[in-house]
Amino acid sequence: MIPQTAKMRVARPTDNLHKITEMYVFGLGFQLLGTFEDHNGFDGSIIGHEKHNYHLEFTHHKGKMVGKAPTQDNLLVFYFSDNDIWVECCERMVIAGFEIVSSYNKYWDIVGKTFEDIDGYRIVLQNKEWNA
Repeated sequence: MIPQTAKMRVARPTDNLHKITEMYVFGLGFQLLGTFEDHNGFDGSIIGHEKHNYHLEFTHHKGKMVGKAPTQDNLLVFYFSDNDIWVECCERMVIAGFEIVSSYNKYWDIVGKTFEDIDGYRIVLQNKEWNA
């Protein structure tokens, strides 16, 4: 079993490394934890919070184009238990350049909002506690 203390990193490619990093740092209130340049032809940024067990990584392979998200159901979902924080985060997402969109799976529109980044990937901010 993976230990509870393990860090998880979700990595994805982008053609817009600088802009996508700015959007996620401001929109989600993350920190820029690290960057790298020309690591085997890849540039990248790692964002998140130092004390959280998850990070996001965006990479760009020099000379390659990756295009947009393959589907409208490629999601990162964050659950909120505090309505005021949820409202604030939704406002920050729009200011950061995310577009509010109708969710492909309408379930997410019931008590949440879906945001699309410039690469077509989506984030759901769900205004309720997660239940198994």
